[in-house]
Amino acid sequence: MSETVTEVVAADIGGTHARFAIAEVAGGRVVHLSTPVILRAADFAGLAPAWAAFGAALGRPLPRRAGIAVAAPPGAIYKFTNSDWVVRPDDLKAGLGLEDFILINDFAAVAHAVAGLDAAHFRHFAGPATPLAAARLTSIIGPGTGLGVAQLLRDGNHHHVIATEGGHIGFSPVDAIEAQVAARVAARHGRCSIERLVSGAGLAAIAETLAHDAGHELPPRDDKALWIAALAGDDPLLDEAVAIFCRIWGSITGDLALAQGAEAVVLAGGIGARLAPRLAASGFAARFIAKGRYAGRMAALPVHLITHPEPGLYGAAAALAGAIS
Repeated sequence: MSETVTEVVAADIGGTHARFAIAEVAGGRVVHLSTPVILRAADFAGLAPAWAAFGAALGRPLPRRAGIAVAAPPGAIYKFTNSDWVVRPDDLKAGLGLEDFILINDFAAVAHAVAGLDAAHFRHFAGPATPLAAARLTSIIGPGTGLGVAQLLRDGNHHHVIATEGGHIGFSPVDAIEAQVAARVAARHGRCSIERLVSGAGLAAIAETLAHDAGHELPPRDDKALWIAALAGDDPLLDEAVAIFCRIWGSITGDLALAQGAEAVVLAGGIGARLAPRLAASGFAARFIAKGRYAGRMAALPVHLITHPEPGLYGAAAALAGAIS
């Protein structure tokens, strides 16, 4: 007997973009994900008007079940860290016209994607090329507007996802330039968390410090424009800023993997995908391993890059599929 296929809304709401798609789920898994509709979060006052805009773009009634991932810590109220949005779970059924939904942290959704996607959606980056499914505990870490951190625990045929706010732990510099960057950030914000450096805004903090040391100031640009200029590869100062960004990401990824007791690591995040071509030559892997007496353990951890174009949407749908199966 064939499995019943159910249409659901998948939503992945970050600090910069609100992504929506229609997913087909069956037997506890995602069998199809439509082309996403991507909206600027800043253009909407909250989830309900963005939801309505997605429905208008689709041109038909939306399914009444949804998997929703948001860039906010779980609670009675989901208050976004990097935008003014607030989501109240108790209001979602009436506010969005839903019969059933699941609301999860955005990087918890990425962890659900890691659990559900096959090996074709990952690229081996460092350490042994061990399949991810062989690891009992996987750390998922990646920069976007903020820095997402989650854990995936596999238990036989089941898995558990643990959302964390690991991106907000304090940053520990490794060298003099990192110490200067951290001091600059702390002077501005009161402390320097790892998200202040390994995120969309982090490149500016690094580049500003390099420019100051060189005796000039950066031209005014928003974070998006700065990243576009940096990834173009024709500005030596920005090239160095990207290299420092990657090394810091390697350092904090190793620290988090140690703290979580990881047996494997998955690199994710919108910026992570864009930086993938540069990571191999950036010093990321060396910093990941450089953990003193634990260097051997770190070198033995498989590190993979997730290559699915929309892991947050896929994971939000997968979380709902698992809940209703």
